[in-house]
Amino acid sequence: MFTNHVGEFAALLTAVFWTITAMAFEVATKRVGAYSVNVIRLFFAFILLAILNFFRRGLMLPLDASAHAWIWLSVSGVVGFIMGDLFLFASYPIITSRVSMLIMTLAPPLAAFIGWIVLGETMTALSLLGMVLVVFGIGITIWSRPDSGKKLSLNFPVKGLLFALLGAVGQAVGLVLSKYGMRDYDPFAATQIRIIAGLIGFGFIISILRRWKNVFRVFSDSKSLSRIGLGSFFGPFLGVSFSLIAVQHTSAGIAATLMSIVPVLIIIPSVIIFKQKVSFREVVGAVISVAGVALFFI
Repeated sequence: MFTNHVGEFAALLTAVFWTITAMAFEVATKRVGAYSVNVIRLFFAFILLAILNFFRRGLMLPLDASAHAWIWLSVSGVVGFIMGDLFLFASYPIITSRVSMLIMTLAPPLAAFIGWIVLGETMTALSLLGMVLVVFGIGITIWSRPDSGKKLSLNFPVKGLLFALLGAVGQAVGLVLSKYGMRDYDPFAATQIRIIAGLIGFGFIISILRRWKNVFRVFSDSKSLSRIGLGSFFGPFLGVSFSLIAVQHTSAGIAATLMSIVPVLIIIPSVIIFKQKVSFREVVGAVISVAGVALFFI
């Protein structure tokens, strides 16, 4: 079963990794800002990937990549890391990560649509039903408010909603571009190309905004630095790499859908770590999402 669903299992692992990194980066972003968190996490991930690729492939840098891979994976890195993650992180302090993740559920249908238009991918009726169930389950889960007991309304600042929407678009486009650029190339080396492009892009933006002092100030904040380090390991290092393995072995739409169950997975650590109560609505949402995921394995 595992060998027949390598892409699906990689996508599920990606969701677990991103659950950890989302919790870590939310804390760090609130303390030091989205720009600092993004550029430092990418730097950490670049070092980790350079070490890993040296022992795996004998190359610390992806010097064996084709021009096609460099071009399209670089574009993917700019779109995914700079547009996608920067806007997503920036939306956290404005509308909270829970609402941001709700908007991010738009990424799977967007990825599926783009994959159909650009890559000529097809979706079976069962997979489409699975996508609908996963998205619906995630939606009703993150709309609940167990702490206050009140119904969630969408009366949020337009700026925050727009940031989250741009994050969803960036993630979907970046995922499809990654698949097109990577083809049969090594996923971890491909991730390194994306990170290099992201670092150059962030370096350019931070230089224009003159925010390097804010970035260097993070290294004196041990709590923020530890959260960024943890998030970097499970996010742009393991998470992004496994997401590329996923899209390499299954369609972009299916991979994006499975990776979007992060809002459901966050329920468990929230209960254990933050002692939050889980409503019946959240349980139902989780069950529906799991049922949707199961459809991909039939």
